[in-house]
Amino acid sequence: MNPHAMLIFTMSIMLGTTMTISSNHWIMAWTGLEINTLAILPMIAKSHHPRAIEATIKYFLIQATASALVLFSSTINAWSTGQWDITQLNNPVSSLLLTTAIAMKLGLAPFHFWFPEVSQGSPLPTAMLLATIMKLPPLSILILTSHSLNTTLLTIMAIISTATGGWMGLNQTQTRKIMAFSSISHLGWMTIIITYNPNLTLLNLYMYIIITTTVFLTFNTTKTLNMMTLMSSWTKNPPMNATLMLTLLSMAGLPPLTGFMPKWFIITELTKQEMATTATIIAMLSLLSLFFYLRLTYYSTITLPPNSTNFMKQWHINKNPNMLIAILASLSSLLLPLSPTILAMM
Repeated sequence: MNPHAMLIFTMSIMLGTTMTISSNHWIMAWTGLEINTLAILPMIAKSHHPRAIEATIKYFLIQATASALVLFSSTINAWSTGQWDITQLNNPVSSLLLTTAIAMKLGLAPFHFWFPEVSQGSPLPTAMLLATIMKLPPLSILILTSHSLNTTLLTIMAIISTATGGWMGLNQTQTRKIMAFSSISHLGWMTIIITYNPNLTLLNLYMYIIITTTVFLTFNTTKTLNMMTLMSSWTKNPPMNATLMLTLLSMAGLPPLTGFMPKWFIITELTKQEMATTATIIAMLSLLSLFFYLRLTYYSTITLPPNSTNFMKQWHINKNPNMLIAILASLSSLLLPLSPTILAMM
């Protein structure tokens, strides 16, 4: 893609995200969401492959439908309250419509079907944007209106998302689809706590963005698109593959790695809210995700291909170290000792 066009699309994504996060008016928030959608569409379709075009159309239709629901919800709320302030969401119908619209934009179950297909049809850098930065604007709207949302509905959707993300990710061999189902599972953890402690949702989102960005950048560096190429990726850059193992285990939420911190805080907060049963259910459902994280770890660091492959092995080549991946991998693995400080700041 032309560098100038890429710069325009990147700046548009930053502008749309900033507008949605900083606005208090429904129309400005909707405008930011639309700028984001229009900016990411050419990035999905830039390869001109039929699968990329299909992913672009799917993404456009879903986002357009969700944006229409956001406008419909805000209009109904403005009719009943007489104002367009995002924080004044007092109409039950508007609250239900908004929850549905944001669930569609995020890929939250049961509106998740588009996300794995769109991720699979996108290049790795674009799939990374879809899984990380593009989650910020819808989640910011959800956080601003969290006091008016239906807690029971959000809890049910969160449990379904955690179960769906773990269950459907078990049988995948494409790394982009695995990361998409991982995103759906993590969205369940973010959503279940949003009405009780929105700061924990933000903490989970930040940690998820750091860890997921590390994994996607590593996959992009080693050109890993499926399990077969992942099996031989250790030959290209052994140190990077070792950090990938730690990052995947951190994404699974295993102590003493960084990814354990948000799960620990969320389970503690749910227990304080007398939702110990819900905390137990979502913790048990996360074991489904743990299985395919461990499978990725096993394939990337322990095994060799059991049979001959159709491509040549790319042995270790001296390359300049990627400092961004090194910094993100360190953050993805070593932040757990800072948990008391982070908890005190919240």
